[in-house]
Amino acid sequence: MLYAVICTDKPDSLAVRQTNRPEHVAYLEGLGSKLKAAGPFLDEAGDPTGSLVIIEAKTRAEAEAAAALDPYAKAGVFAHVEVRPWKWTLRNPEG
Repeated sequence: MLYAVICTDKPDSLAVRQTNRPEHVAYLEGLGSKLKAAGPFLDEAGDPTGSLVIIEAKTRAEAEAAAALDPYAKAGVFAHVEVRPWKWTLRNPEG
């Protein structure tokens, strides 16, 4: 099953986000084929305000564990993380 990991940054967390970005990207790349899509939410100025990660996991608990291991989560970038089952209906390259 696919899960959307919806993350909202804490206020004034841009510097922490930038510092931890290489580890964050390496972690996501390390998920291999389980990672379906990822990218930041942006404000009107183009600055990141959160993240959306779509991952494949057997259970919500597995998806939550993967979200908790993200270097951004460990560094305290996020004020809130929500993990929701997600169905990729349109333009799914695998379906």
